[in-house]
Amino acid sequence: MKVFRSLEEYRKGNRPAAATIGTFDGVHLGHRKILSQLISAAQSFDGDSVVISFHPHPRLVIFPEDNPLRLLHTLDERIEAFSSTGIDRLLILPFTKEFSRWSSERFIEEVLLKAVGIRRIVIGYDHHFGKNRTGGLKDLQAAGLQNGFEVEEIPAERVDNADVSSTKIRHALQVGDIKTANRFLSYPYPLTGTVVHGQKLGRQIGFPTANVHSPDTHKLIPAEGVYLAAIDIDGQSHYGMVNVGRKPTVGAHFPVGVEMNIFDFDQDIYDKTVTVRFLDWIREDQKFSGLEPLIAAIQQDKRDCLALLDARTKSATLKTVDDEDND
Repeated sequence: MKVFRSLEEYRKGNRPAAATIGTFDGVHLGHRKILSQLISAAQSFDGDSVVISFHPHPRLVIFPEDNPLRLLHTLDERIEAFSSTGIDRLLILPFTKEFSRWSSERFIEEVLLKAVGIRRIVIGYDHHFGKNRTGGLKDLQAAGLQNGFEVEEIPAERVDNADVSSTKIRHALQVGDIKTANRFLSYPYPLTGTVVHGQKLGRQIGFPTANVHSPDTHKLIPAEGVYLAAIDIDGQSHYGMVNVGRKPTVGAHFPVGVEMNIFDFDQDIYDKTVTVRFLDWIREDQKFSGLEPLIAAIQQDKRDCLALLDARTKSATLKTVDDEDND
């Protein structure tokens, strides 16, 4: 997948293009239905599949004052998710106040025709674009007749049958329902950030942690609690348990932090960029009467995590055997 971060940077390929437009926060199952249809459309005329997306999220630019929106993806996480879908090209347009004032006609002319050179556009049944979201299906169809490109609308029932939305995933994460969030996403929820120095309280009680700080203030942090998770470090994946919380037992008023105790791991990873992938919910964050009950709870958390990992391994083994039997 080739990634372009502006119209100026974008270069047309040698093949005709099929394109779609959207923010695609989460690149979830519903989005993947659209992207699958986009890829099929491009393949039908041996063309490139092109996604036109935006950064920052349009709502953060249009309504900047005290915006409560929390996003499923940082830009890098969104690019990673797109790369797994099989699309050929990703154009990220910088979304600014000035860009938000572009008319739908200008967007069609400057982006779809001049920059991308579309032969077909694939859009959702209720998609709107341009200033005040005034552009829609009829505008695209009229422009298509005039400029020789096709418009393919995805029927409402095809998208709605997925019963998935970014809003539903955000809600699931905010209440700790990581299983539902991951099912809707089709992959474990990621949090990419830098490992920073903390108070090293975990090390003092025998459970050293990596404190992971996301640079994006709009990144959604899951509900406070303990989770089974994986962490990607230098291209290698490791398992462990994550605490999302404020350290209530030690009596300090810390902001919500993300700390991961990595199993069977003892390396200096300060200042490294890592990705935590939330796999399962263990329990709510709690305030204990002292360090001894806290340590006992963490020990039980580790046992619970290891049991879940063992069950995952057995399930994966059984699936592999079943797949081989069906060959």
